[in-house]
Amino acid sequence: MDPMRSPERADRLAAAYALGSLRGGARRRFEAAARQSPALRAHAILWQERLAAMTELQPEEQPSPNVWRRIAIALRSETQPAPPTPARRVGFWRGAALSGAFAALVAFMLAGYLGSQLTQLSAAPEIRYVSMLEDDRSAPAMLVTFDARHGTLTLKRLGTFQEGPDRSLQLWALPPSGGPQSLGVLAAGGSVTLPAGEGQVRQVPALAISLEPRGGAPAGSGPTGPVLFKGALLPTT
Repeated sequence: MDPMRSPERADRLAAAYALGSLRGGARRRFEAAARQSPALRAHAILWQERLAAMTELQPEEQPSPNVWRRIAIALRSETQPAPPTPARRVGFWRGAALSGAFAALVAFMLAGYLGSQLTQLSAAPEIRYVSMLEDDRSAPAMLVTFDARHGTLTLKRLGTFQEGPDRSLQLWALPPSGGPQSLGVLAAGGSVTLPAGEGQVRQVPALAISLEPRGGAPAGSGPTGPVLFKGALLPTT
């Protein structure tokens, strides 16, 4: 069965593949199907990116040494025997004060932790479109994702192509009608982020990358060099 006949099934298989729970013959069949389907490969890579982002949301943190000292002081105060009357009342209120301070400290730490988690969640990307751009031999060359939350296109190079110091790669949207629309010139490096609005990629069936003179094609001219990579732009939902 071709997984891409059912987008929901393809997404579930890609998620299981990225998690490592797809094993044995099922995993080999998925890999064979992915070699023939750029869309299925894009699903798998997208899930790998999502899972990697989840681990980044859980940074390892070490409490301050002062926190442990305060906890130790609070515990010692609770285990000490009560002093005789009339100092017993003083000890009671002192212990109550320490307990209150400890509870306030825990609440403060919890609020800080939750606040940091909410901040990180709000910074997480919201991937709505993905595209696997391939060369003329159908080899993956560039993974493109659109983050609707931050209004950015991220391009990750998957191949070894180098454009040279006097050339630039330029990303184009290929709309259903009309000429190609430039989405930006790529800087050198393994990963590039370009600003983009959702209106620039909505209902765009495909993307392409051309080789241009350094700095990109003249404004309004369209691609002037050869198209090196192209691929379908797929919604993730």
